Amino acid sequence: MPIRIGKAKWKGILIEGTGNVSTESNQLNSHYGFSSRFESGKGTNPEELLGAAHAACFSMALAHELASKGYVADEVETEDKVHIDKTPDGFRITKIEITTEANVARIDESLFNEIAEQVKNTCPVSRALSATPMTLTARLRKR
Repeated sequence: MPIRIGKAKWKGILIEGTGNVSTESNQLNSHYGFSSRFESGKGTNPEELLGAAHAACFSMALAHELASKGYVADEVETEDKVHIDKTPDGFRITKIEITTEANVARIDESLFNEIAEQVKNTCPVSRALSATPMTLTARLRKR
């Protein structure tokens, strides 16, 4: 299996410093800094990148799990809200809220939710983030 590479470079101290984050595929090359992480400044931040990575993994894993049970997802769309909070022992990612919606023929809401809950606990990125509490809202889109 391949090994994937992400890189980051940081210059300076926390508030005035600046950084750049990139991927080996060159699909991402972006600025980040204190204001883009803890305020509303321009640039990316580790939390939104983590959310995007998890949402991508979750969507793929859900489509796969549905297919393995005989259901075809025309589309799966997932959003992660990654919460970072200041705690007594420093900043921590305290919660991830997953919202996923899918177009799937011939499946009832209960089974869809059961499969989505299973994927929440088993997709590779979920497993890597298992120390962080996650909530899931799963919805079938009406066709």
